[in-house]
Formats: sequence, C-alpha cells, structure tokens
Amino acid sequence: MVGRSTTTGNAKGSATPALPFGSRLNVAMICLMLTGCGGGAGAPELVWGKRGVQDGELVKPRAIAIGPGDRLYLVDMTARIQAFDRNGRHLGVTWKPPKFSNGRPSGLGVDKAGNVIVSDSHYNCVRVYSPDGVLLRTIGGSAGTEPSQLSYVSDALCDDAGNFYISEFGENQRISKFDSAGTFVKCWGSPGSEIGQFARIRAMTLGPDGNLYVADSCNHRIQVFTHEGEFVRTFGTAGKEPGQLSYPFDVACSTGRTPYLYVVESGNARVQKFTLEGESLGVWGSNGRAPGQLATPWALAVDSRGRVHVVDTMNDRVQRIDF
Repeated sequence: MVGRSTTTGNAKGSATPALPFGSRLNVAMICLMLTGCGGGAGAPELVWGKRGVQDGELVKPRAIAIGPGDRLYLVDMTARIQAFDRNGRHLGVTWKPPKFSNGRPSGLGVDKAGNVIVSDSHYNCVRVYSPDGVLLRTIGGSAGTEPSQLSYVSDALCDDAGNFYISEFGENQRISKFDSAGTFVKCWGSPGSEIGQFARIRAMTLGPDGNLYVADSCNHRIQVFTHEGEFVRTFGTAGKEPGQLSYPFDVACSTGRTPYLYVVESGNARVQKFTLEGESLGVWGSNGRAPGQLATPWALAVDSRGRVHVVDTMNDRVQRIDF
C-alpha cells in the first residue's frame, strides 16, 4: 500500500525550536541548585520539550528513533509523529497514521534508507513512511494468532538485508520475522518466564554483533537472540540494584569502537548502561520532575556521537545525556 499520510507540518519548512519550560535551559547551572539532580551520572546535557498539541510540542511522548544526520522522530499520545534535529528543534514535519481512534502507535524505527518504521499497535500492522511522512508500504494488518497474523504490535525494526522483526504482546507474546517483500518467514516465543518466553515485549534493537536485544519488560530482563531466533543469553532480574531491572521499556545500542547497550527502566525511572554481555556499567536518573530526573520514561535512542536521548514521558520532554 502506497499513499500520503495525514500531514500537518510547517508549510514554510522553517525550523521551530522545541523549548523546555518556555526557553532552552542551561541545565548544568540549574542542577547545581537542585538536591539530588542527575541520579548516578550527573546533569543532562540538554532538556527540551513543552506540553501541547502544536508542532514541536509533546503530549506523553512514547517512542523515539534516530535516522541519518541524527534526525529524531517522536510519537506521542496524540498519534503525531514529529521530526526534530538532535537539539530538539522541530523540522517542520508532522504526520499521523491513517486511523488512530483504536489507539496510538507505540514503537518507532528507522531503516538504512532513512525511512520511518511505525508500529501501528492497535491496527495490527507496521507502516513504513518516507522521512517526510509519505506512506510507502504496510506490513500485516490481519489480526489473529496464526503465523503471519499480528496482534498488538509493540515494536518493529529492519536489518540491513531488509528483513523486518516485529514484536507483539497481548494475545501473541512473540517475535515474527518477515522478509524484505513483507512475506512471513518465522516466529518465536510464547507467554511465560522461561528462556525464549515473553511477558510483554516492549521494544527491541539490533546490536552491532547482529544479535537482537529484546526488552522483556514484565519479566524484568533482556533476552538476546540471533536474527534467526536462536537464544544467545539473558540478563537482568527484578530489583533496584545495578544489574537489576524494573520494567525495561526500551533498549538501544551505541555504535562506537566499544559498543554499549542502554536500557530505560520505566519502573526505576532511570537509564542503565551495559556491556553487550550484560554487565552493568552504571545507572543515570531518578524519579522526579527536575532536570536529571524522570517520570515514567518509555523510550530512548543513541545518536551518532554516542549521546543518549531519553523520552521522559510523563514530563512531556526529552533529556539528552552523555553516559
């Protein structure tokens, strides 16, 4: 299916700043005046976002993806998908999926061509858009539990060969693989807490090692698989200590000489940094409203400079950290 999305972008194409608390903050200065700010890793580099329904504003943002040139895409509870630069400046591009009365998308990704992969969760499908919001194709759409059918789609991503990996929870606690033509290849997973079973997959990422890292949120762990679904390892148990997790909602890998895995924990209101083998290297953040604090964070992404952009959902903002 190919067509144009509902677009509400800035007709002039000019960049409009997305401003935190009415203006861009020198958060380092502010954090010096706040007790407990910054959690385990210091002050954020940048805080941006303002609650509202105009372009550049946010209402409970719930997913983020980074494309070429560190172009950020965010989807929020109004169903808007908006494009920003790495500093939170709106790029004049906003669109919505064709329908959203059943519910809003809950996952975003970007393929190697820079196209935006939208998990249209309540419509049992994945939609692929151009960077400017033109609908290019749809995968799935048939609701059900049979192979090739989809239920609640929580996340989707695409590898360099064009294969899609789609995670589901609800009726189907599994990951399905589709080839570049959108043809079903295989699926794996079932409800439960054993190895290879899932309890609410919230998000996934492909690591530089080619493995799939899965946020198995209600099991409070990360499971790792090959791109063919073979189990590699798992790490994380329920808790608040380093190495433990509480409702991991998103995962992202850096791509530097030494890659790291970052996990945002909705339950612990923090970001945790791991080696790809699962060794905890530290945590950042705590519960609250001040810069360096988080309120039910849902998502994160890592840019080309290795900086982490954290979606601070209930604070209607994004915080950028060098962690």
